[in-house]
Amino acid sequence: MTAIALSLGRTRGHLLFERNLMVYRRTWLTIVSGFFEPMFYLFSLGLGLGHYVGRVHGVSYASYIAPALLASSAMNGAVYDGMTNVFWKLRYGKVYDAMLATPIGPTDVAVGETGWAQFRGVLYATAFIVTIAVLGLIHSYWGMLALPAAMVVGFGFAGIAIGVSTFIRSWQDFDTVQLVQLPMFLFSGTFYPLSVYPVAIQWFVRVSPLYHAIVLIRSLTLGTVGPTNLIDAGYLLVLGAFGIWLARRRMAGLLLT
Repeated sequence: MTAIALSLGRTRGHLLFERNLMVYRRTWLTIVSGFFEPMFYLFSLGLGLGHYVGRVHGVSYASYIAPALLASSAMNGAVYDGMTNVFWKLRYGKVYDAMLATPIGPTDVAVGETGWAQFRGVLYATAFIVTIAVLGLIHSYWGMLALPAAMVVGFGFAGIAIGVSTFIRSWQDFDTVQLVQLPMFLFSGTFYPLSVYPVAIQWFVRVSPLYHAIVLIRSLTLGTVGPTNLIDAGYLLVLGAFGIWLARRRMAGLLLT
């Protein structure tokens, strides 16, 4: 949790993180439920359909999609909390309006909510890592870095989700979010190698943040680590930092005017 601690420690964001932790102590089932979706994909496609698919890049189909589902799990936890909960607090609950009557400012809100959304993504990822490790789907000692990598993934998606949430005006706007998130999940190299796509489509896939997240974690679990993985990690870190900056500016305009 080093990334979370560093980001929170420089602001009052830890106060918001602690507030969320106390709230979810009574509604922890809403967090646990998000763990099961990637598990269904793993068992139905990886272990079920994978029997007919055979080997992909020298490993079983389950081993191939497991790290992709791990990255997706970290993304889903971060995006769900960073968008839905922040939107409700901002537009309906007016939680942040009350907070700004205290020494907490827009930067603290942006950092604190990013830290919490990242934490939720990491919880999903941790449970999933334990599962795939027990199933023997991690093939390298590099896999020990899968959890820190999932933290980077969570940070990237948490930051940008909170930034985007400030532009959402109604619950209907979440339909547009799904139009982006679902294709990104299906076509970011999650279930198929990049080589199966036409060359023109490959360039679109390469700019997907989930694609970089999947490549990063897949390289660790399969032991194909290389210098380009630093680019993948850097892409996600920049994405998260940009999201925090955007959220801070937007919240300052929405709440202080």
